[in-house]
Amino acid sequence: MARWAPDSRERLRAAAMELFAERGFAATTVPDIVDRAGLTRRTFFRHFSDKREVFFGDDEIPAIATRMLAAAPRDLEPFTVVLRGLHDLAEHRFEPRRTEIRAARRIIDGEPALLERDLRKQADLRVAVRDGFLGRGEEPLTAEVLAGMTVELFQTALTAWSADETDAPFGVHLDRSAERMRAVLGS
Repeated sequence: MARWAPDSRERLRAAAMELFAERGFAATTVPDIVDRAGLTRRTFFRHFSDKREVFFGDDEIPAIATRMLAAAPRDLEPFTVVLRGLHDLAEHRFEPRRTEIRAARRIIDGEPALLERDLRKQADLRVAVRDGFLGRGEEPLTAEVLAGMTVELFQTALTAWSADETDAPFGVHLDRSAERMRAVLGS
């Protein structure tokens, strides 16, 4: 087995996703994943704390949100900042990985342990967005509301995009979800 490979994280992730799709999440073990990837258990645990982390190991989204909020022009309305940030995230992080993300969402939606971890990641994003808006000078209640709206808008659009058989871009689903959110809140 290879002691070091520059693409080991992605090889492990690809092997895990194949196995989860073939056997199901619960029936797939870490030894199965490393065997399929041609790597060692030690390499797996260098990259992931457990097999759930294959889906959630990257804490990049809250970090990206923090950077985007800090970099956004101060004169923009908060909801415009949110929508622009989500559009940027959709275009650069999600669209290039659409097939992989769709497959992952199907597995996550069928596993209670993964749904629980997904909710934890949503909570992490909410905290990052709230703190980002506090850093922009918003009052605490406003920052909390914006954070909740951001996560809900993102999740609603992600669900629609993942299920969309027409392959409309994520941005289209963001705009539709934002329009619906505005309509509901305006009434």
